[in-house]
Amino acid sequence: MFKKIGIFVKENSSKSVDENALDSMLGLFINKNIKLYIDESANYKNDKAEYLSHKEFSENIDLLVVFGGDGTLLNSARQYLEYEIPILGINMGNVGFLTDIKVENFHISMQEILDGSYQIEERNLVSANFNDNHLYGLNEVVVHSGAYAQLMRYRLNVNDKVVYEQRSDGLIIATPTGSTAYSLSAGGPIIHPSLDVWTIIPMLPQSISSRPFVISSNEKVEMELFEGPGKNAKICVDGQNDIDVPYGVNISISKTKKTLKLVHPKDNDFFEACREKLGWSLNISKN
Repeated sequence: MFKKIGIFVKENSSKSVDENALDSMLGLFINKNIKLYIDESANYKNDKAEYLSHKEFSENIDLLVVFGGDGTLLNSARQYLEYEIPILGINMGNVGFLTDIKVENFHISMQEILDGSYQIEERNLVSANFNDNHLYGLNEVVVHSGAYAQLMRYRLNVNDKVVYEQRSDGLIIATPTGSTAYSLSAGGPIIHPSLDVWTIIPMLPQSISSRPFVISSNEKVEMELFEGPGKNAKICVDGQNDIDVPYGVNISISKTKKTLKLVHPKDNDFFEACREKLGWSLNISKN
């Protein structure tokens, strides 16, 4: 049973999170004699919790409860990934593939979890290495030309074998977690989170025969960057800030050793989330 819980709230919570609802939810933990902690670097303040330094916070809690949307959960995961703390997401955002507990179901779902009725799902991450840079993504790594509707030229290798050399706006390497994020918008398939694979998607390729494909995340992937519209290409992970990558550089893509540990209720259903969030099985007979 979880006894030391860390609280992570979406930034600018006063503008985006119902604080009365949040206080009510935190009251459940207080009634259960569970210790609540908040990282002292956080913007969110609550007198029901104890504030600890980042290191003390990370080393003391046995569960991180995140209030927000998927973006908030990804942000928290990046901050505490080194410690591999199990994370539970409470959906106070819009989509919520990762934050799967609804506010209206919080007390029932949380009670079940505190009673030991839960499952922990491990999600693999993708990392990118070039020069002295080491980046990792929970959703995807995107390498692009940095200019709207202008192509870059590169070669993609898998296990030291050439897949193709082509021109496109860029390339997306997405995890199953990211298959319902940017990858989906780019035309990639939805991948069940239990699969240990990557989806590789060329962005607006010059060749009309170039299509997304799926490979094991245990493969060795490398991009050789040749030329583009500017002095540098750009690399971005999980929609964060772009970083310059000089042409002539090779980018190595690999799976990280650490995983994202997500806590779900026992009855969690990925396909139910797809139906609800993506509008599957809508009754079109009424239209």
